[in-house]
Amino acid sequence: MKKKLLTIVFLTIFISLFGQSKDKRLDGLEQEIVNWMEKYNAVGLSVAIVENDKVLFNKGFGYRDLESKKPTTKNTIFPIASCSKAFTASILGMLESEGRISLTDRPARYIPTIQFNTTEMNASISISDLLSHKSGLGNVNGTLVLFPENNRLKMMERLRYIKPEGKVKESSIYSNIAYTVAGTIIEEVTNKSWEANIQHRIFEPLEMTSSFTSLEDVLKTDDFSFGYGLYQNEIKKVNFEQYYDYKPGGGIRSTTKDLSKWMLAWINDGRYKEVQVIPKDYVKKARKFYNSRDGEDEPSLFLQGYGLGWRVEARDGEYRVQHGGNTSGFSTLVVTYPFRKFGISILVNQDDSILPYIIADIVQNRILGRKSVSDYPIIVSDIYQPKEMIESMNNEKPPSKSLAFFEGVYEHKGYGKIKIEDDKLYAIYPTYKFFLEHLHYDIFVMKPLEDVSDIFNPEFAVNFQMDENGEISSFTMNLQSEPIEFIRKGNE
Repeated sequence: MKKKLLTIVFLTIFISLFGQSKDKRLDGLEQEIVNWMEKYNAVGLSVAIVENDKVLFNKGFGYRDLESKKPTTKNTIFPIASCSKAFTASILGMLESEGRISLTDRPARYIPTIQFNTTEMNASISISDLLSHKSGLGNVNGTLVLFPENNRLKMMERLRYIKPEGKVKESSIYSNIAYTVAGTIIEEVTNKSWEANIQHRIFEPLEMTSSFTSLEDVLKTDDFSFGYGLYQNEIKKVNFEQYYDYKPGGGIRSTTKDLSKWMLAWINDGRYKEVQVIPKDYVKKARKFYNSRDGEDEPSLFLQGYGLGWRVEARDGEYRVQHGGNTSGFSTLVVTYPFRKFGISILVNQDDSILPYIIADIVQNRILGRKSVSDYPIIVSDIYQPKEMIESMNNEKPPSKSLAFFEGVYEHKGYGKIKIEDDKLYAIYPTYKFFLEHLHYDIFVMKPLEDVSDIFNPEFAVNFQMDENGEISSFTMNLQSEPIEFIRKGNE
């Protein structure tokens, strides 16, 4: 409660010092943002609003570093998470406008080593399917987070062993790994890294001087935000998500000042300061409806789906092109109204929060002259917090073998290798080491031995299996909708 009060005091001082926006439609907006930050127990937030060819509003609120009481500004760098997808898709749109690719091509035309799990996938998946979540690949976050690769081409070699989560062109399953494939296509076509393409083709022409694809580079600056989450309404600092080889799906870090330039290009047919940064034809193509999106029916929302790197929807009679993002310690949103020519970006250092959507709705109602709403819900999911580890065995339902029999190296070719070792059983991944807490019989639960970024609950059940000779031969984990089997390869 003391931290919340300090935040509110700071925000009140901020408003009194810097005043209100000159645009009458935004009178009182800053206080409204402060009020909602208080309700959400949020640490810091930054907002940009653009219209036609101008920035109407761009300010920061609260703290980027709660412990040191460092303020959030319009120049504070946040991870933008999945808002990065539109950047990756735009590079492919540029390459198509240059005649170097077609979005209807299959990925194998540009990545000779790629092979999907089924003949249908190999024959049917197009680049646009990857960008609009129609590939059927699914999210497969387990392989991206727990088994990262330094080389994206090596990740491509794993895809033949990963079963699809849905049917090509008939499913709508959000997929980060599809954007890893998209980023690899960019690299193969240009002979330059995805990171270099983002820097030279987007950041530089849009003058996005405080935007980065490297966490290490961000940490060298003097104005970046730490990430926070709530656990039982207490504010907790959390680790950054690394992104490794799946940066094309979420690895950009930026500011609302820089994102205002990105939005200005999108609401002006790809032009920024008289320069055509994003091809006009691609801007129109990206904002079209390619794939339906699952969601609850709402009276005000009668169409929702995916474009290319964007979510598209008709809400309250307005056509919106937007994308949100969630990463460890941060929630983000970039939303544009192409026919109204305005856009809003909100970056919040609060994990798994809908606060950006509330702020966007408040701004939308002001810009469009609609009645204000005050009864928004307060929805913030608790972050993962590890429970106390239990080292003793469940003696009522003991393992079938002594623990030494479970040791060894286990492999799934689509994911990677896990080493099970030591007398108390530990699971060693390329990125993390977990203690295997005994649950019952031959089932154990992974418990992290170090702080992990709050991406997902890592406490997977590990279910060991025996062969016909009574030897431990494999184990399964629920890394996808169906259990994934890791085969014992010995003690290599």
